[in-house]
Amino acid sequence: MFMRHIVSIFLTLLLLVSCYNQGQQTPDAWNLTEQQLDSISFYTTHHYTQNYNFLVRTDSMPVIPQLPAEALSDMPVDTLMLHKGDHLVVADIRTVPIDTIDSVWVKVARDQQTAGWIHEHDLLQGVSPDDPISQFIDFFSDAHLLIFLALVVVVVAVYINRTLLSRQAKLVHFNDIASLYPTLLCLLIALAATVYSSIQMFEPEKWRHFYYHPTLNPYAVPPVLGLFLVSVWAILIVAIAALDDLRRQLPLGEAFLYLLGLGATCAVVYVVFSVFTLYYIGYPLLLAYTFFALWRYFRHPRPRYQCGRCGGLLYKKGTCPHCGAQNE
Repeated sequence: MFMRHIVSIFLTLLLLVSCYNQGQQTPDAWNLTEQQLDSISFYTTHHYTQNYNFLVRTDSMPVIPQLPAEALSDMPVDTLMLHKGDHLVVADIRTVPIDTIDSVWVKVARDQQTAGWIHEHDLLQGVSPDDPISQFIDFFSDAHLLIFLALVVVVVAVYINRTLLSRQAKLVHFNDIASLYPTLLCLLIALAATVYSSIQMFEPEKWRHFYYHPTLNPYAVPPVLGLFLVSVWAILIVAIAALDDLRRQLPLGEAFLYLLGLGATCAVVYVVFSVFTLYYIGYPLLLAYTFFALWRYFRHPRPRYQCGRCGGLLYKKGTCPHCGAQNE
């Protein structure tokens, strides 16, 4: 059964293999104007350019319809207010060297009647890319949310795990079901959290570019980001496999309790490795956790047989506890 699980995981990962079209190369691909070269240079360092779409996520954001030079020369200017949920497009970008606060000004437009200029720093503080993946990243990158989530997760996990242990219920790592998938799910979450925090520390520009141009294709990004995306896809696949094994091995009530414990454990693993990796503790901790998880899994006895009538798992031959059939 163990080899069957390994083979099924390997075949599933092969489904993620895809082709990447590099695009047709033309001889005059770099015969560009000076303005186009400036736009490419800005895109390389700032990861967005004209016609890029943003979504306002603050309650309000002021912009001025006049040119930046008028605002810097203390001329009277008007103010337009953009509100949370407004969809914006970058209409123009200008560099104003005399501005000591922020030399980059960005013109954004909500519609043909509502457009104005704003400092790039103020713009980026109040918007996120108009893409569901980028907004999902924003949600999980909020420091206050992470701290609050960590406190809630620890309290809930301790309560749930103590309750389950007191009832001798099934629980991952301690009284697990006869399946490798729950253990593998926890290990994949630990790996993904470690890789995510490592990218934040060592490759912030790659992560920033991915944030502005997200994709779910692990072969269209640099290797370190590809590793992160592969781990995310693997988490999804293994979670489905764990649910399928859980459905077949436990009744509905016990399966629900097991899911509570598994969810709490996964949440704790995510928070711990996301935070501890920022202080370099996550790397030795990942090795120690991998050893602990595999040791606990292989330490428990696993069923060696299947019932010939109902397919239920058996620790030894004889009467099937699920359907009563005799297996010799």
